[in-house]
Amino acid sequence: MSISYLSFSYLLASILLILSIRGLSSPETARKGNILGIIGMILAILTTLYSPLVSEYKWVLLMILLGGIIGTISALKVKMTALPQMIAAFNGLGGLSSVFIAAAEIISGAQTYLETSLGMLIGAVAFSGSLIAFAKLQGLMPAKAITFPGQQFLNLLLALGVLGSATLFILNGNPDIFYLLAGLSIILGLLLVLPIGGADMPVVISILNAYSGWAAVGIGFALHNVLLIIIGSIVGASGAILSYIMVKAMNRSLKNVMLGGFGVAKNKTAQADEEEKVAHSGTPEDAAFIMENANKVIIVPGYGMAVAQAQHILKEMAVDLKEKYDVEVKFAIHPVAGRMPGHMNVLLAEANVPYDDVFELDDINREFATADVAYVIGANDVTNPQAKTNPDSPIFGMPILDVEKAKTVFFVKRSLATGYSGVDNPLFYAPNTVMLYGDAKKVTEEIVRSLEKN
Repeated sequence: MSISYLSFSYLLASILLILSIRGLSSPETARKGNILGIIGMILAILTTLYSPLVSEYKWVLLMILLGGIIGTISALKVKMTALPQMIAAFNGLGGLSSVFIAAAEIISGAQTYLETSLGMLIGAVAFSGSLIAFAKLQGLMPAKAITFPGQQFLNLLLALGVLGSATLFILNGNPDIFYLLAGLSIILGLLLVLPIGGADMPVVISILNAYSGWAAVGIGFALHNVLLIIIGSIVGASGAILSYIMVKAMNRSLKNVMLGGFGVAKNKTAQADEEEKVAHSGTPEDAAFIMENANKVIIVPGYGMAVAQAQHILKEMAVDLKEKYDVEVKFAIHPVAGRMPGHMNVLLAEANVPYDDVFELDDINREFATADVAYVIGANDVTNPQAKTNPDSPIFGMPILDVEKAKTVFFVKRSLATGYSGVDNPLFYAPNTVMLYGDAKKVTEEIVRSLEKN
């Protein structure tokens, strides 16, 4: 295949992948977007195989087969609740591939020192940072922020070491300095994500996604591969934009997130005050009675819904309320609900909840004041009034869903435990709040049984 045809094929694959990303921006076009992405990737692989740069097919085909098997098994076996850690793992693999390609370039004697070092540096940070994110999300290590004295100073020294090593390598191309740079970058990635608490994981995943994209750009320039440059730029830019959207939704800054420590301490005064309060509990039958006599019910899903896999029975409850009792039912989604951007949207789409019934925070927040019931199923931090009332709270300033303005708030939780940020929620003790203790799916199933009896 000539160079002109090679470039044209890569450009066509890039266009298909760009259209794929555009399709994934909406649940209604996501399936079409996936298909376009698959076609684009197949075209990219075939183009690479026909490239004059590829002379050994045995190992290439073996790796494609191995990767296909791993991807297929992951798609079939990984539960929807485990999607965040799977995405973290995929980000890490993308970064690791950049590290390996950069090492291969150095071994082959290529002199693209600047592009190779940048791709490897960013890829190594993405890889090791994703390992920590995966371990926290998977429960292999504490999800809270992990800090130690002098941590930020150590990170500063490592960052200076990385910059110094990269500069030396670019100037003289010494392979030993390259491997030193790789080691320092991996350690830096580990220590950057270690002090970031679980409540910030949606932002961290977006940032790591951007890192893997920018790493691909660096490697693309080193290989003179237009496909890697285009798609890496899009992935890096989209990850950066999404990170900005997420921190804006939390009323925080990227600097604040990446320096870590969020959720390390709780507000002791608020905690002590809440110990003197009493949370009122109810039964699913009580909830069913109030909801079937309501005019408007707003459902607020959170990570507890994902853990219990309650989205299907929740959709059934919404259908019963609308069709049998003529109740207006809407779903309210907070931008950082769950463990990754769009987590709740994915789960509701899986349950075939109509897209027109799902609303983002800015579009629905004012409607809580006119709602008879707010049904909070597994959410916590995104409804916590301390974000508006307590300047000493770690989540102060984060926009929240104003569920407390509804006439009755049903909170489905196993206990009064804090959310992922470690901050107590005074809404549990509000006079209009009724706690429904138990597994989110089982509680909702009991509500549905009560609705269908009447």
